[in-house]
Amino acid sequence: MTELQSYLGGSWNTGTGASVALYNPSTEEVIAKTCTEGLDLEVALEYARQVGGENLRALTFTERGALLTKMANTLHEHRERLLVVSRDCNGAIRSDSKFDVDGATATLSAYGRYGEKMGNEYFQLDGNASRISSNARHIGQHVRLPRPGVAIHINAFNFPAWGAFEKMAVAFLAGMPVLTKPAEETALLTYEMIKILVEADFLPEGSLSFLAGPPQNLIDCVKEQDVVAFTGSASTAGILRSKDSVVSSAARFNAEADSLNAAILGVDVGVGSDIWHRFINNIVNDMTQKAGQKCTAVRRILVPDSLVEAVSEALVERLEGTRIGYPVERSVQMGALASKKQLNSVRAGITAFSAQSKVLIGGAAPVQGLNAPEGKGYFVAPTLFLANDSDAEIFHSQEIFGPCSTILSYDGSSARALELMKKGCGSLVTSVYSNDRKWLKSILLSAASWNGRLFVVSAKVADSALTPGTVLANQMHGGPGRAGGGFELGGLRALDLYTNCTAIQGDRALLGKLIGHSL
Repeated sequence: MTELQSYLGGSWNTGTGASVALYNPSTEEVIAKTCTEGLDLEVALEYARQVGGENLRALTFTERGALLTKMANTLHEHRERLLVVSRDCNGAIRSDSKFDVDGATATLSAYGRYGEKMGNEYFQLDGNASRISSNARHIGQHVRLPRPGVAIHINAFNFPAWGAFEKMAVAFLAGMPVLTKPAEETALLTYEMIKILVEADFLPEGSLSFLAGPPQNLIDCVKEQDVVAFTGSASTAGILRSKDSVVSSAARFNAEADSLNAAILGVDVGVGSDIWHRFINNIVNDMTQKAGQKCTAVRRILVPDSLVEAVSEALVERLEGTRIGYPVERSVQMGALASKKQLNSVRAGITAFSAQSKVLIGGAAPVQGLNAPEGKGYFVAPTLFLANDSDAEIFHSQEIFGPCSTILSYDGSSARALELMKKGCGSLVTSVYSNDRKWLKSILLSAASWNGRLFVVSAKVADSALTPGTVLANQMHGGPGRAGGGFELGGLRALDLYTNCTAIQGDRALLGKLIGHSL
């Protein structure tokens, strides 16, 4: 059993109170323990601000990019071991573990390349200089400078690798030190990755801190130049955002929260067409990948009345016989939920949804996982609902964060599809499947305003389109309303969260010499 330590102030630390146990979700065996009681987080954060911030800001973008590339390569050297850790702490099958671990290193590499292209600069010019008076020499230039605080990253349990390092990649490139705090349930994977980097001994002193368990008074220590980036439930985001320390300091707060994402099938899509198969494949993938524990997973499947029966049959056929269990062999197709808490929550959600829908496959009954001890493991069957009433509030307000999705029938019109989609009050991603240009045009921009991403599948990309749940470094991740109102990734746009934009005004020639740029 591993004892997780926290890496604070440049050294490993262990708390002094009662430990929190971490379980293998496939066997319910205790695999690690952690404690953060008694750790001085105020001192740790100040060390990161002063030592880590100064060291990172002293590097150019090219040097920061090279640092990220080295981080990616170092972690990749340990890939096979990390995939096993992911399996045992996250219940993930091999492809799901790769989705998480490789996603982390790929994002580090992507921002490493951005840094290389940004050159030997320490800050960014934002636009061109503008005249601000009748004197042509009197100009204003916007510049983006790294915030002289610490980036506090509070991550969700479902992506302990990618979730931590996609945030870290951007903060490091911007020039901000990071304190990363994973969810306790799956913290073992994050811990092993942090330990690899610390032991490699190439990170600038103070640039990286790691809190291995409950946050204690972490948010109370936030100061005005800090950034808090949170991924998790909308309710927890609201609590953190309203903390006195965040409100009084006006520290920057970014949230990526739960999301009732929709997939909309156009009435023109023929059964058996390329678009049809992509639609069915994407729904099944979203329901079973990581046991449905993805913030980008499709929860609401909007299907024209005329296609409901065919869609239902196709999805049930694909989901039947899904091999669920402890993924010590590659024949297992879906792993466990991450924790006992998750299992109870998903079962309760299935019971609630069942009262207002027809259960086409699955349900809340216990599942004996393959390769798992008898009666052990947090397993649940892929569960597909057909709503009795597409307008019923439960389907647009409650998320079952597991392998569950609901078919909502509609009349095929873009107006009705938009009406149902908007009932989710803001999503990370909505996917739209159609080859009808007029119908697509009527839905596109209206739907886009309610989403962080809009994923359109037409005939010419149906055979090559990624899944809507795939989050890429060069595309933004976040969404309005219920989805948190946050903004991550999106290429260099992501640096905005970790920089201050300032208008520097004065004599064009003088300012140019002072900041080292021709204005």
